[in-house]
Amino acid sequence: MSCAVDEAARKVKDEEGIAAESFGRALRQIPTILTDNAGYNSSNLVARLRAVHSEGQSDAGLDMNEATIGSMEALGITESYKLKRQVCLLYILSHSFDHRVDDLLRATPRKREAVYA
Repeated sequence: MSCAVDEAARKVKDEEGIAAESFGRALRQIPTILTDNAGYNSSNLVARLRAVHSEGQSDAGLDMNEATIGSMEALGITESYKLKRQVCLLYILSHSFDHRVDDLLRATPRKREAVYA
């Protein structure tokens, strides 16, 4: 999924592209965090996972029971399309909300009339 996000980010020309790149980078950190927390050699496993993904095996993932790379389909691990879609939609909504808040903070203050006592 991070590869698809990175590819889409290259097509966006404004700051949303930078945000999408950051989101893709965060997705790439998930396997490292999982393997570190499980006590495995994360650099070896994640490097092998990326190599397998670059070869086109999109269903490859971390088999945490065997500390190796395995087929998620064969292991019976699937993710719902609706879940992935919802995560992306929530990310987009939170990003647009951040922009609205930034625009409000950058707005020029209104002129106030002097009050003489």
